[in-house]
Amino acid sequence: MLFNKPNIISTKKFINDKMILFNNRKQKILYYSFSIILLDQVSKFLVLKKLDFERSKNIIPNLLNFTLVKNKGAAFSLFNDSTLILTIISVIASFLIVTLILRSLPKSYWNSIGLAYLLGGTVGNGIDRILKGYVVDFLEIVPINFPIFNLADISINIAVICFIIDIVRTRYKSKY
Repeated sequence: MLFNKPNIISTKKFINDKMILFNNRKQKILYYSFSIILLDQVSKFLVLKKLDFERSKNIIPNLLNFTLVKNKGAAFSLFNDSTLILTIISVIASFLIVTLILRSLPKSYWNSIGLAYLLGGTVGNGIDRILKGYVVDFLEIVPINFPIFNLADISINIAVICFIIDIVRTRYKSKY
């Protein structure tokens, strides 16, 4: 069986290019996650320095307040006073997400973005639970009675939206 040298070279280049793309996308996902974690932690640090707990500062009249609260539960204050269990779940979830990112390339753009936001939000709140024993929440939407939240919470919600978009797009593509 004869091998054509130009075909072998082009195949090798194609594989090398794919490997570079493979590593770059993983690195980008981790970089975006790190950026989200940093933004979340810096925002919490600044609000903690400027505001006392249970005190509120109006940021945008009739729309947004910064109201600093200690959240010892999960989203919407579910599982209140379950910090240890939530901390363990947060650490395990973070390791699973990182493992998923490193072991298999996310299949789509929306899946990649979703993983980046999910990891950033999970680690952001996990850091609070580990270091403080509670999650720092400070964003309060004034016109509606909605729980106070933080940037990590927003990131997790963005991740869910990205995963939904990914599922819808995948189903749409498979039909046509």
